[in-house]
Amino acid sequence: MADTNPSIAPPSPNATSADANDPRCVPIKLTAPIPVGDDCAYPPYTDEEHAVWRTMFERQEGLLPGRAADEFLKGLSLLKLDRDRIPALAEVSRRLHEATGWRVARTPGLLDAHDFFSHLARRVFPCTDYIRSRSELDYTPAPDCFHDIFGHTPMIMHPRFADFYQKIGQAALACREASTEEALTRIYWFTVEFGLIKNSGGLRIFGNGIISSYAETLHSLTEKARKLPFVPETVGATPYDIWHFQDTLFVIDSFEHLGTAFDWWCRDHVRG
Repeated sequence: MADTNPSIAPPSPNATSADANDPRCVPIKLTAPIPVGDDCAYPPYTDEEHAVWRTMFERQEGLLPGRAADEFLKGLSLLKLDRDRIPALAEVSRRLHEATGWRVARTPGLLDAHDFFSHLARRVFPCTDYIRSRSELDYTPAPDCFHDIFGHTPMIMHPRFADFYQKIGQAALACREASTEEALTRIYWFTVEFGLIKNSGGLRIFGNGIISSYAETLHSLTEKARKLPFVPETVGATPYDIWHFQDTLFVIDSFEHLGTAFDWWCRDHVRG
């Protein structure tokens, strides 16, 4: 698998390629197992760090109804994340495991692609436990625990999405050709990070790169972003820009549709 982890923080119109030099953006190659579930210790957060979490949670909580997918909002409700304090990874892991058999692992930062997808293939979500500074409320060039916990874990509470997420990891490990790896990375980006879905109430967001970003949430459902039907062959051939708002997004009909279409794509392109 290529050394490119598509699970990054959402883009910003103010971002530059210089952000790629931020140490938090350099993928980490694991040399030892990372703690999983109840082995994830709770850090000694400061009052300011809890305040940043609270500010971001309250802002997104007010913005997402009518914009976020029903499945995301249900997962967020079932997780019962603390609004005032940064949640403990161990507690989030227990709730995920009860719902879909997934667990959370505490990662020191952005993982090397092989390590990242290896965990997904085992139904383990690598999650940071540090949070951005107040100066980065609207944009951070690297993942943090708000992006990971608030953005990612509610969707992993949904059984069909949870299965798809594992299949992404398994497919990544089975890739043998660079072109297939690149296509798979784009499918990940335009679904897990920047996916849209047709709900009964209209077009909604399920991609966590959008959901964890105030500005991206506002941008994604406007006419500034072109919406195309989700067809894996098309998605896999569509480049993306990590430094700016997405000008093209893909829409799934349902998570059943996503899973079935991805299975067919894997049969044609991924060899175990």
